[in-house]
Amino acid sequence: MYQERILLSSNDILDKEFKVDTRGYRPQEVDKYLDVIIRDYDEFAKIIADLEKEKKEIIEDNIRLKQEVRRLRTQMDALKESVVMDSGSSNADLLRRISNLEKVIYGKE
Repeated sequence: MYQERILLSSNDILDKEFKVDTRGYRPQEVDKYLDVIIRDYDEFAKIIADLEKEKKEIIEDNIRLKQEVRRLRTQMDALKESVVMDSGSSNADLLRRISNLEKVIYGKE
């Protein structure tokens, strides 16, 4: 993902050849400095790979949790509907039973 944005790889830095003038840099110092840069590049590549892996795991967890929330909301809505239906039919059933008991007790039919 980030590789197309990075111009140099650690191998590009390692293989770079510099022209030497009479007043040029000391090759040993340049090599030491480039070794540090190469080590940093390698470390950055590892960090980026780790972060990409972590990001992928977080995205997968997020998708799984969203699906679970949707499922639980659906269950909660179904339970709410069943409670409303049960309480409505329960009251009607209770009134019918009371009416039937009154008929039996008071002998009215």
